[in-house]
Amino acid sequence: MTEKRTAAPRIPEPGPEPTAPPYEAPYEALDGTAPAEAAPEGAARTLWNRNFRLFFLARTVARFGDGMVPVALAAGLLDAGYGASSVSFALGAWMLCFAGFVLVGGVLADRFTPRRMMVLADGIRMVGTAVLAVAFAVGAPALWLVYALSALNGLGAAIFQPGVASMLPRLAPDVQRGNAVLRVAEALTAMAGPAIAGALAGFGGPGLIFGVNAATFGISGLCLFLIRMESVAPVVTGESMLAELMGGWREFRARSWLWGVIAVWSVYGITVLGPITPLEAVVVTERHSSAMFGLMMTVAGAGNVVGGLLAMRLRPVRPLFAGTLALFGVIANVLVLAYDVPVPLLAAGFFTGGVSLAFWLVMWSTTVQTQIPAEALNRLHAYDVAGSLIMLAVGRALAGPVAESVGVREVLVAGAVINVGVCAMLLAVPAIRGLKRVG
Repeated sequence: MTEKRTAAPRIPEPGPEPTAPPYEAPYEALDGTAPAEAAPEGAARTLWNRNFRLFFLARTVARFGDGMVPVALAAGLLDAGYGASSVSFALGAWMLCFAGFVLVGGVLADRFTPRRMMVLADGIRMVGTAVLAVAFAVGAPALWLVYALSALNGLGAAIFQPGVASMLPRLAPDVQRGNAVLRVAEALTAMAGPAIAGALAGFGGPGLIFGVNAATFGISGLCLFLIRMESVAPVVTGESMLAELMGGWREFRARSWLWGVIAVWSVYGITVLGPITPLEAVVVTERHSSAMFGLMMTVAGAGNVVGGLLAMRLRPVRPLFAGTLALFGVIANVLVLAYDVPVPLLAAGFFTGGVSLAFWLVMWSTTVQTQIPAEALNRLHAYDVAGSLIMLAVGRALAGPVAESVGVREVLVAGAVINVGVCAMLLAVPAIRGLKRVG
């Protein structure tokens, strides 16, 4: 079924934040025709309903395909003799388009409804990735073509991402559990995707990997298309895109807990999370081997799984407070890299960091999705994603030059100290530490 489009009021000025979760609204028929009688007790609150199963499958399959992309690009471009910098530029083209257009994606999701834009985005990425598959299958493609198609896929991701936040509260009666389930699945696919891509590279080359990746986008788009949504009107009509972006900015500024966390998180991304990604690859590989680095990534993924499972069970009254306490665990991940520790201790640090980040992300996602009104969620989520990714990218870019200038250990120890300061700052803000869960 397709969503109905009817006239909708303009976004109201920010008012009191909601006091009840989205799923406590009167139950409506999912075919978009007319309201139905109240759902039987327990039926509307079952997480694994048909719609959520389709959404879960779409997200899991697509994330699995995403994990294959770096392996496919590395195998294809290096085998073609282009050099390591070509891989960085291809991934950079994706990131540049994603970060540059995700705000526009938030506006489009409000204009045309999130699901339509997500299906369109999967179609764009399926076509772009299929062309890459053919290009690598027939020989060494021109670099400009690889960069252009990577940028196109980044544009598709920018159109897709804003809808993720607003779709979940409408499909999952238990938003926190839904986020936790997705976090566990993403952790597992993050481990499986590169491993399977490596096997496919030896069997059929990068063309086969991109072909499988294109199929994952097709499956994702089909699953999203099959979801039966309740009647939804576009949030904003008759305004320019700039006016809609400014409306989202006003909503963003009106919530001190939201912009406070993102402001602090920007510092965290530049100084801790951004640098740790390239530095852990260098440190573990130099001290041990590339195989050991791969094993540590698996250990961190296992930590992500455990963090997601914990988030299914624990329901703190103040989720951002609990999530901030969990972030102290990232310090262990940073310090085992700063000092040459035995392998078991190294693994413990990676595992602890994985648990901590996964738990925080579930608490944060659930808070955003339940505290922000549906009419503003797409654009506010886009602001969140854009700010976070830009700061992470800056942190990763600066990690190498700064480490070469002052030393790897110094950068990592400073990151551990900043981690403490960031957590202390989040706990010091009443609007953040005191924000209570909805429902």
